[in-house]
Amino acid sequence: MALGWPVTLEDGRVGLRAPRLRDAHAWSALRLKDEEWLSPWEGRPPNAVDTSWAERHSPAAYGVSLRVWRREARAGRALPFVVTYDGELVGQVTAMNVQLGAFRSAPVGYWVASELAGRGIMPTALALLIDHCFQVLDLHRIEANIRPENTASRRVVEKLGFREEGLHRRYLFIDDDWRDHLMYAVTAEDVPEGMVARWHGHHMS
Repeated sequence: MALGWPVTLEDGRVGLRAPRLRDAHAWSALRLKDEEWLSPWEGRPPNAVDTSWAERHSPAAYGVSLRVWRREARAGRALPFVVTYDGELVGQVTAMNVQLGAFRSAPVGYWVASELAGRGIMPTALALLIDHCFQVLDLHRIEANIRPENTASRRVVEKLGFREEGLHRRYLFIDDDWRDHLMYAVTAEDVPEGMVARWHGHHMS
């Protein structure tokens, strides 16, 4: 087992846990239902075999992805979590390409079911992951790279007080072209009180 994974994290009705094989059908149903909501932001290698959204998000495809997530987690390179709300799977949040040594940084990616967007679920989930990364893995910096057009995703990090630090030109291959991304970041010094505590303070203010 890698440091900090698997683990279950909770704040109120929102939870994070490691993905399980029995999540396949719930995950597939969510992804298929929300193709229009999710597909504009999904990166794929430019030379990838052209398959349909349904093929890439079937229960069988989930099983293939799960093996990759577990391999990366056990190697200490990623922290893949499903997001739960009242115990039901509603999304995912992942710290990827975890770098230790002098860098101690990781980018994050996330999604939540469209019908639950705007309810504070994803900011809570991301805050849980950030505290886990800073407090357990002793990471120093968390980044989120987001297409300028993805206002819903940008709102998540802006609610948590991430800094917008720059623009990556033609950064990621999405929707059949290389797309620009805004870079957001937060460091451990920015949230000495913890990100969950900051998020709760934001709600109270």
